[in-house]
Amino acid sequence: MEGNTAVPEQLHGRETAILQRLAAGLSDQQIADELCLSLHTVKWYNRQIYSKLGVKSRTQAIASAQNLGLLPNESAGAPLFGPASHLPAQTAPFIGRSRERADARRLLDRTRLLTLTGTGGIGKTRLALQVAEALAASYADGARFVDLAPLADHTPVLKAVAGALGVVEQGSASLLENLKRALAQRELLLLIDNFEHVLAAAPLLSTLLAAAPRLSVLVTSREPLHLAGEQEYAVPPLTVPPADTSSAQRLADSEAGALFVRRAQLALPRFAVTEANAPAIARICIRLDGLPLAIELAAARCKLLTPQALLARLEGADADATFQALGGGTRDAPARQRTLRDTIAWSYNLLRTDEQRLFARLSVFQGGRSLEAIEAVCAEGLAIDVFDGLASLVDKSLVQQQEGVGGELRFTLLEVIHAYALERLEASGEAAALRRRHTEYFVALAERAEPELRLAGYDHWCQVFELERDNFRAALAWSLSVEEPADRAQATLGVRLAAALGMFWYSKGYHVEGYGWTQQLLARLDEAPVRYHPRFLISAARLAWFQELEAGRRLLWRALACARALGDTLQAAWALIFLGYTLLHEPGAAMPLAEEGLASFRALNHLPGMAQALNIVGEIARVSGDDRGAQQAYGECLAICQQTGETRRITYTYNNLAYLAQHAGDAERALQLARQGFQLAHDRHDRNETAVTIAGALDIGPAPQPDRLRHAVRLLGAAEADREQTGAFIQPSDAPEYHRILGEVRAHLDNASFQAAWAEGRRMTLEQALAAALEATGDERSLAASDS
Repeated sequence: MEGNTAVPEQLHGRETAILQRLAAGLSDQQIADELCLSLHTVKWYNRQIYSKLGVKSRTQAIASAQNLGLLPNESAGAPLFGPASHLPAQTAPFIGRSRERADARRLLDRTRLLTLTGTGGIGKTRLALQVAEALAASYADGARFVDLAPLADHTPVLKAVAGALGVVEQGSASLLENLKRALAQRELLLLIDNFEHVLAAAPLLSTLLAAAPRLSVLVTSREPLHLAGEQEYAVPPLTVPPADTSSAQRLADSEAGALFVRRAQLALPRFAVTEANAPAIARICIRLDGLPLAIELAAARCKLLTPQALLARLEGADADATFQALGGGTRDAPARQRTLRDTIAWSYNLLRTDEQRLFARLSVFQGGRSLEAIEAVCAEGLAIDVFDGLASLVDKSLVQQQEGVGGELRFTLLEVIHAYALERLEASGEAAALRRRHTEYFVALAERAEPELRLAGYDHWCQVFELERDNFRAALAWSLSVEEPADRAQATLGVRLAAALGMFWYSKGYHVEGYGWTQQLLARLDEAPVRYHPRFLISAARLAWFQELEAGRRLLWRALACARALGDTLQAAWALIFLGYTLLHEPGAAMPLAEEGLASFRALNHLPGMAQALNIVGEIARVSGDDRGAQQAYGECLAICQQTGETRRITYTYNNLAYLAQHAGDAERALQLARQGFQLAHDRHDRNETAVTIAGALDIGPAPQPDRLRHAVRLLGAAEADREQTGAFIQPSDAPEYHRILGEVRAHLDNASFQAAWAEGRRMTLEQALAAALEATGDERSLAASDS
């Protein structure tokens, strides 16, 4: 070539291949990956090339090679396409995700821009690599990988994409023009990883997709790109094992369990699942919400800790200790994923200041939170609209949204993200103020809803209260905390909340839990203004009488005296009728109290109070053998409840009327009434009422078949186990009827058969026992015929 000097030393094949890739703009690491060499070897070859060409840098080497004719003039701008894939090799085994892989492949058939979103550590990159690897062969030019994590901002994104494709600036054309031209006729899958911190560069993808009609782009990001035509796909956590898991097989059936075991075995080859450690592994997976990174970090600790010891650290630890237990990732992991704290901090640091404040404040809630609650508790002092800030946190995968009661949205944080947010809240100095606002909000919510629990709103508000149980617990715990012992308002909030929750705890069978909270608050009652005492004492008494009727009676006498001193006629009436209930077995003392309370409710025209009082009059009469008086009281109670829409009491009234029919020997009428009550409870999905009414709905008959008897015993056993799990007790007025029915069942079975069926029933859920009974009998007479 005219004007060129001779090559000082001939380049051999490997050096030429590397020189071509240097000219194409590939990084040393990309060259190493493409040619299956180590990074050290590529750097060694680079030095050899520089030495032979008599230059000192990559730029000089490319220029010298072009001058010497070693590269075609267009090679610096020409990409090195081909059918082969250029994806990072995955060294760790990939577990599960069959549904997600199928979903992503199906979506890529319908869209050209698919963004896998999710919180850090959810497994977006590994899933994307699996999908790209599976699809690469279906693209004529294969698949290419671009990692944006090392970039400090959005400005080098174009260069990073071009470099991965072997495209560099050439002549007068810009790098973007060269890249568009290079892609125009290509059929390629481009996988771009970690886009969340360079979102300002997202329009580049729209430009490339417009220029290249056969280009498909698969992106991973902690938040969507918000581009036209973008298909979002939120990567869910791994499936977790059931809480009662006790075997290796049940663990392996869940993705989180299988991942934990595999990762633990990498750290400790002799690690094995046993009946002793399987429950702990299951609870670890559940506590970590199936988050793959968290599970891998936890499992690696099995080199030093048993799963039981690790679980104890996670369950009993504060946020800092939790993150210590989940530290120590592999050295070759990205820096942002070597510890769980680093992973979450990466996302947190991308937030604006007020978004960070809102994120931290959300940690004051437990379980979930409604938009109304978030606005009431978290909005103060923020320069951003709470709704907009929350939408941003959802977009960034730090907050998840779910559908609650009536389609209302609820917002949740994964456990480990909640722990990090709580760290930020404690560091902010706002924790005390937020906890007070949180408690004030839930006290107001409970007090607003409490009257509805005796009307047609019972089912709706019980669903709301079920969703908010963790928040109620957090508020009660704060009210009892000793951080501010002189703050009488703090204890007052707890007293008010427990008073408002008393009906919920009582009716849903949370007797043990409610008793525990009210007993703790009794010791702080004097710190609350006396006007709150009667309502609280009545709630505390109704939960105490499951332990001992006398204990409940003492509290009710206090409530009555206090209410009368305050001139609170309504609370005095409640105290009177419940005092009558505690004297069930002394009708001469009980009935006057209940009737006095009933008269007060009539004078006040308080229909829910009248219904409750009439029910108690009926209970006293029934327990004392006055079935005629009980029938009259129950009938009037039923009429009032049908007027007010108090479905819960209608359920129990049917059950009480069934008892009276049983006493009269009218088996057919008894079964009809009991089934009405059972069906109503079951259709409303009320577990406690279903368990209560199930005994009366059993069709034993005078000469029952053994199979039917065994199913009856299983149902009773399952109901007992359900009560124990909930912390519920049988009502004092129902206990004689329950033991009578149980005795009738036992009389028809030998002890061994009874005990075997009872034990089997206790191992079943109530729903399983119901379904088994219906399926086995195929007879609507066995129970209310409903799909359980």
